[in-house]
Amino acid sequence: MRNQRVDSYERLAHIQKAINMIEAFSRDINKEAFLNNQLIVSAVLFQFSVIGEALIHVEEDLLSKYEYPWHKVRAFRNLISHVYFQIKLEAVWNIIVKDLPELKQRIETILKNEF
Repeated sequence: MRNQRVDSYERLAHIQKAINMIEAFSRDINKEAFLNNQLIVSAVLFQFSVIGEALIHVEEDLLSKYEYPWHKVRAFRNLISHVYFQIKLEAVWNIIVKDLPELKQRIETILKNEF
């Protein structure tokens, strides 16, 4: 049987890696370039899906110590997985620019404080 604490650490590390990849994919491009590059869009959406899936497996007691709309991250993963062709790419760009830095900071804080 797996140790939930170890599993949470591994999943948080996966999230951190996925965030770093999204940042790398979207570095040095603007919104228009993002919207017109299906390869980058696909790569970014996959990494957001990884983030959402990994978050499902992090201990809820651990996440509840840190104020963040964790449910929105999970919901975004479900949207990517189940309603892929209805995703508004402008909204994805806004998530990258506005929300991803805060998520990154929160994950880094959890890893630093808890492990």
